[in-house]
Amino acid sequence: MKPFAYHVATSPADAVATMTDHPGAAYLAGGTNLVDHMKLGVAEPDMLVDVSRLDLAEVESTDGGGVRIGANVRNSDLAAHPVIRARYPMLARALLSAASGQLRNSATTAGNLLQRTRCVYFQDVTTPCNKREPGSGCSAIGGYVRYHAILGTSPGCVAVHPSDMAVAMTALDADVLVEGTDGPRRVPVTEFYRLPGDAPHRDTVLSHGELITAVELPAPPTGSMADYRKVRDRASFAFALVSVAAELGIDGDEIRSARIALGGVAHKPWRARRAEEQLVGARPSDDVFAAAADAELADAQPLPGNEFKVELTRRTLTAQLRMLAERGRS
Repeated sequence: MKPFAYHVATSPADAVATMTDHPGAAYLAGGTNLVDHMKLGVAEPDMLVDVSRLDLAEVESTDGGGVRIGANVRNSDLAAHPVIRARYPMLARALLSAASGQLRNSATTAGNLLQRTRCVYFQDVTTPCNKREPGSGCSAIGGYVRYHAILGTSPGCVAVHPSDMAVAMTALDADVLVEGTDGPRRVPVTEFYRLPGDAPHRDTVLSHGELITAVELPAPPTGSMADYRKVRDRASFAFALVSVAAELGIDGDEIRSARIALGGVAHKPWRARRAEEQLVGARPSDDVFAAAADAELADAQPLPGNEFKVELTRRTLTAQLRMLAERGRS
């Protein structure tokens, strides 16, 4: 057991100030990820700043017809919320496909966004890992990579982001609301996460001390069809090999809008812009869906051991788009 200080934040400003004054501190909310890492020795904060009691647990409608989700809203509560179930079914489905009921009862919205990779080498402190110790190397390259990335990798890291919720929020064009020493700022979730590059230890664009206070979702497009599909090794309590969050708007025989994000394939939730461009203006068909998937996967770089992910992603995305198109016609 390594000793650490403990501080219960009384306000977002107090939390930010305390964290800023302690370079080795970490925020604690549900603790479903951080506590595991402390037990494993992956994380060794010298102070925990408890933000779980801050008044950030509401789901509220916004003036623009969207919704604001407080950072401390539990995953189970968010998935069951009537507004989320009715207007953002993709998000509800993604939340319910994650972890177990017990974990969803504890995990928070902000904590879900900030959870770290489940790469076995990252979690094993006896192995080199650039995410854990910058410059030490990446043990996954040349190792066990069944769950690892095929898009956006670098020689420094091939791990994937584990969140299901973040994939859905990426497809929904969510904004992350952040409080820091310089005041509040808003970060589009598509810009919130970083690809590994030469600094894979930095998962997000947050600076030390910045606190997520809420996530805002814009109003869903009228008449669009949306859902989340997750492919995994077992039916529950398993991370995605591949997942697809997709939304299609179809007007007559033409796709008028498309928003797609992929999970299990990259260091961050992967917004499929190339696929979207292929779809908008086209007539929905299997050939069009396959072409969109191929366009998105043109730069895929699988590793020896996860080559299957390219075809699995192609088929999963195609199947998801076909299902949404069929719903749109009914």
